[in-house]
Parts: sequence; C-alpha cells; structure tokens
Amino acid sequence: MATEQELSDFLKSVEKRAFKRSMYHVRDEDAALDIVQDSMMKLAEHYGDKPAGELPMLFQRILSNSTLDWFRRQKTRRAVFSNMSDFESPDGDGDFDLLEAFAGASNAEQIESAEDATRRSEILAAIELQIKALPARQREAFLMRYWEEMDVAETAAAMGCSEGSVKTHCSRAVQALAKALRIKGIAP
Repeated sequence: MATEQELSDFLKSVEKRAFKRSMYHVRDEDAALDIVQDSMMKLAEHYGDKPAGELPMLFQRILSNSTLDWFRRQKTRRAVFSNMSDFESPDGDGDFDLLEAFAGASNAEQIESAEDATRRSEILAAIELQIKALPARQREAFLMRYWEEMDVAETAAAMGCSEGSVKTHCSRAVQALAKALRIKGIAP
C-alpha cells in the first residue's frame, strides 16, 4: 500500500510528462490541465490504497482513458451545437462578420516569411498529421514508447496487452510513419 507521501511524490514526478502528453493529444492547454488533474484525482481516490509499484501503470491507463473521454465529449458537443462566440472579433465588441473572420485567418498565415520557420512548421504538421492517421492502438503504443519513454513492459501494462503486441504496434507505427514521410519528401 502506497503512503500519502509516496502517492504525492509519484504525482509530482509524472505531472509534467502527463501534461505534455495530454497537450500533444488535445492541443488545448486548459483541457490538458483538466485531463491531468482529473486523472490524478481518480488515481488518488480509487487506487491510493494500491502498492507504490503499481501506480505508474494505473496512472497511464487512467490518463489514456481520460483523454479518450475528453475526445468523446468534444465530438458530442460539436455534433449537438456550434458556439458562435468562437467567431467573435478579438476586441470582444460582439459584432463580427463570419466571412471577415475566415479571410483574416488566411491573411495572417501569409505574413510569416521566414523560410526556415515555414519549413519546420510544415514538417511538424506533416508528422503530427501522420501520427493522427495511425490506428488508435499503434498511436497509443508509439506515443507511450517514444514520447513518454516507457519501456515495453510498462507500455504493455498500461495498454492492457502483451509485450509482443506493443512491439508489433510500435514497429508498424514506425514503418507507416517513415513510409508516409518519405512519400512527402521528408527524410530523417
């Protein structure tokens, strides 16, 4: 059984990595913070009595499930209604023209002229797009192994599958990413 101090130390040790991982998935700082906080609360409330050695795997599983829950809620919200306040002008006067909002976005993209920054941005966008295109289990294994730097056993425990499955998912993800990026002219 983990003591309160062990639980607290564990949560402090994973806080930043969990936030980065959530940020990578949801691309919204507030949502990422909420996901991490909810995951930490669930771990403390429901699994605080578990041995300290089990906490990392439990937390990874909770974090993954919380992220998936967030995506489900977002999908439902988008399907049910659209928030027109998202289109308001930056000055907040409440008066906006939807066509101007979209025209302004494309003009803002044309302002940046630094070739290196543009190329780097394109490469990162291409990589992110390809990671998003991976099947869910491959993406999950890839991010845990290479983003979270978890070993095969930890990843298998967090994903609830065998170590062989993790290796297969990671191998297929790496092959698919390499192939897709080579087609786009991006070489390592």
